[in-house]
Amino acid sequence: MGTHKIIVSVAPVAHMEKTIPHGVKNPVVPEEIAQEVLDCARAGASMVHLHVRDASGAQVGELDLFSHTIDLIRKESDIVIQGSTGGKSALSLEQRSVSVDEPRVQMASLNMGSTNFGDGVYINTWDDIRYWATKMKQNKVVPELEVFDLSMVEAIRVLHAEGTLSNPLHFNFSLGFTGALPATADNLFRLKQALPPGSTWSLIHEGMEDFSLIAVAVGSGAAGIRVGYEDGFFIRPGQPARNVELVEHAVDLIHAMGYEVATIGEAYELLGIRKKL
Repeated sequence: MGTHKIIVSVAPVAHMEKTIPHGVKNPVVPEEIAQEVLDCARAGASMVHLHVRDASGAQVGELDLFSHTIDLIRKESDIVIQGSTGGKSALSLEQRSVSVDEPRVQMASLNMGSTNFGDGVYINTWDDIRYWATKMKQNKVVPELEVFDLSMVEAIRVLHAEGTLSNPLHFNFSLGFTGALPATADNLFRLKQALPPGSTWSLIHEGMEDFSLIAVAVGSGAAGIRVGYEDGFFIRPGQPARNVELVEHAVDLIHAMGYEVATIGEAYELLGIRKKL
């Protein structure tokens, strides 16, 4: 049996409502985002998570700048492109999933239920999920199943049984959002124990200020972990870093724990992704 390979994903753009630490430059225009992605790919990231945004960083339903960003990335890297179907609930179903219409998007986040987010409610109804999942199937985009609560694991079982979701199932534990499951090792273990056999899982730690929970995930069999400004700015409390430094630290941590980092080609294979030009 070979050494366990772990996919390092990067989400390089912080949401506009986040407080950006002093001295940190949040990339928002295509040239800035693409350069960050290429630097992170060279450092060991094999997947990038991107929202569809305008030049100010606001989420929109038009693909122009998103596609241009991918143009720039694809000139130099085959990194897995993951689009978001998350973000503001004020956008329509079609607008939220417009990234899936970009033919070079290979994977997309699929939120598996509704939850409180801060003072608001992040709405993802059964019919919403079915709509996005069907669109992903039609466009041959692999879904990453975003789990914010233990009940969403059961929702995935239901959607799998009815044929909306197909094997292999790739879960992503999304911990730390205010109103959803806190980012603790106990909650990670509860989710892991609830998974159906044969599925894989990864972790994002919203608001992360250090790599402690990332280390727990790596040591507990995660197929992937994610870093980047969308989730947090810090290697350790009070020490903000660049996106590429967050990736480098994740890679060093994985190696220090005796595991290997998946190459881009290995990420394609592990996720069952067909290469798109």
